[in-house]
Amino acid sequence: MSHWVKEKRRFLYNPISKDPFSISRSKIELFMDCAYCFYIDRKLGIGRPSMPGFSLNNAVDKLLKKEFDILRESGEKHELMDRYGIDAVPFSHPDLATWRDDGYRYVGASVLHKPTNLLVCGIIDDVWVNKKKELLLVDYKSTSTTKEISLDDEYKQSYKRQMEVYQWIFRQLGFKVNNTGYFVFANALKTPDKFDGKLTFDLSIVPHKGDGTWIEKTLKEIKKCLSSNNMPNSSENCEHCRIFKDRSGIKN
Repeated sequence: MSHWVKEKRRFLYNPISKDPFSISRSKIELFMDCAYCFYIDRKLGIGRPSMPGFSLNNAVDKLLKKEFDILRESGEKHELMDRYGIDAVPFSHPDLATWRDDGYRYVGASVLHKPTNLLVCGIIDDVWVNKKKELLLVDYKSTSTTKEISLDDEYKQSYKRQMEVYQWIFRQLGFKVNNTGYFVFANALKTPDKFDGKLTFDLSIVPHKGDGTWIEKTLKEIKKCLSSNNMPNSSENCEHCRIFKDRSGIKN
C-alpha cells in the first residue's frame, strides 16, 4: 500500500477508533447538502470533484486581513464599522493566527463535541470585540454584482450556517459571543469607464443574527451516519450523486 493511500485512509472515519474524528465546517455543510456525498467522502474517500481555486477571492481576503490587522495593533475601529454603527474593534488573541489558519495547517478554531467524539473545526476570517467583551464573528466574501447584497438568496443560506457554526465553536471554547455576526462583502464594481489593470471594490457589511440550535442535533445525525454500515439516501437533486452512481453502477 502506498504512503499516499495510507495518509488518505488516516483521515477517513474508522468506527473502531477511539480518537476524536475531525469534522470541518465545510463537511458539516456537505452533510446538510447531501448525506450520501458526505458518507462516501468521509468513509470511502470519494470526494466530489474539486473546484478550481479562487485566487482572486483569496487575494481580497488577505488584503482585508492586513487592513484590519493594522487597526488590531492600534486598537482602533475600521471606518466601515463607523459607517454601519458597529461599536467594536478587531479582537487580539494569541490564537488568532491558528483560528485564521495563517500557517495553512488546516487546524482553525477547534472544539471536541464530547457526546459524538467529533472534533468540530472552522477556519475563520476575523473576530471583532465590542465594549461588552462579546466576540463578533466575521467572514469576508468577494463578489461582483449590480444587485443589492443580502443573505436572502437561496445559495447564501449556507453562509448563515457557516456563521452559526463559527459562533457555536467559540461558545464551546468558553468565549462570550454576540448572536450577531457580520459578513464583509467586497463587491468588484463594473461601472468604471476603464479597467487600467485595477479592480475597484465597494465594501459593505451585512449582519446575520445566528441561531445555532440546529448544530447539536446535526452533529448527532452525522455521528449516526458515519457509524452506519448502510449508505444514506441521496439528496433529491444532487447531481454529484447521480454522476457517481452512473459511473459506479450503484442503483440505490
